[in-house]
Amino acid sequence: MVLGLAGTAMPFARSPEEEAERWLRVLRLHGNVSSSLQAAGIGEVPITDTHENGGENGEQGQGGQSRDAQQVVNSITELATRSAERRGANAVGTVDVLVGAMDFYGEDFDRILKAYGTDRNEVLDRALAAAAAGTHEPADYGPLDDDEE
Repeated sequence: MVLGLAGTAMPFARSPEEEAERWLRVLRLHGNVSSSLQAAGIGEVPITDTHENGGENGEQGQGGQSRDAQQVVNSITELATRSAERRGANAVGTVDVLVGAMDFYGEDFDRILKAYGTDRNEVLDRALAAAAAGTHEPADYGPLDDDEE
């Protein structure tokens, strides 16, 4: 469901940062990771404006051209699937979608988290602690290395 909701929001994003924020907003409201994101301070609106706070992409992002929404969703789905495999899960969960979005957007996602007053480490610590309370112990969720592709 989260993948579908985020996919419908992608065509309206004008930059990679706006795409990343749309993923974060969907995840904040849906699935097991939502309470972890809310506990980390992800609210309705960011504390600061990312474009005023060092966002390099500005309003136009990649030359003002939007990316193919389905391609973005497919890429994040693939990264989420790898995340689930690394933690030994038999299904992709919202924690995996979060990790996939973080890996896909990298620094853009980090700037969005900073605008909400948090960072990747805090969000992952909370999300992975919640996942550990489930049926599978999480593995290391750092960015994927090139040899893991």
